[in-house]
Amino acid sequence: MAILLLEDDPVLGESLEALLEAHGFDVTWVSDGEAAAEAAYADRFDLYLFDINVPLLNGFDLLEALRSADDNTPAIFLTALRDIASMTRGFNAGAEDYIKKPFDIDELLLRIDARIHPKGRSQLVYKEIVYNIQHNRVTRNGHEIDLGDIQKAIWHRLVSDVGQTVDKTELLEMLDHPSDQALRFHISKLNQKLELKITNVRSVGYRLEPL
Repeated sequence: MAILLLEDDPVLGESLEALLEAHGFDVTWVSDGEAAAEAAYADRFDLYLFDINVPLLNGFDLLEALRSADDNTPAIFLTALRDIASMTRGFNAGAEDYIKKPFDIDELLLRIDARIHPKGRSQLVYKEIVYNIQHNRVTRNGHEIDLGDIQKAIWHRLVSDVGQTVDKTELLEMLDHPSDQALRFHISKLNQKLELKITNVRSVGYRLEPL
């Protein structure tokens, strides 16, 4: 997935570029509005991430120009502007989302996933862990984590309903030789390999806690 990132803060821009690339995105980072316009007209992107107060051409005017040219690429504003008037102008300019700085990278990844895959998501993101549903791959910061098919199936079910307790009987059906002990073993391995905590709701099931 290709992202055009407009951010004039060199530290934040470099950090976002590295983090997004680590999660599998192809990022083009520019630091002024005119460079962003040139990039948008020259190449096709799956998503725009635009700061607003940038040199030469601000994010509002940039997105309005792109929309007037029938460019309907999903766009998210990343900005320190927190007032309602700015938010209203951002949405009126054609943005699908508006994230106030400072923001959490996990929240950004979730918002990106929702905009790129609004109807049927191809990946699920939890903290720095990404589960690619199509290719059945689990990665952390771009590095694949070795999980067996059963553990991937359990992880898929849990991360699909974060914060909800998944009934134990449903998880047991995923095992070759179902037993409470075997299920506890796989949950323990998931906790170790993914470095997280899956809660055991006694006599009911298991729950992946929300961020």
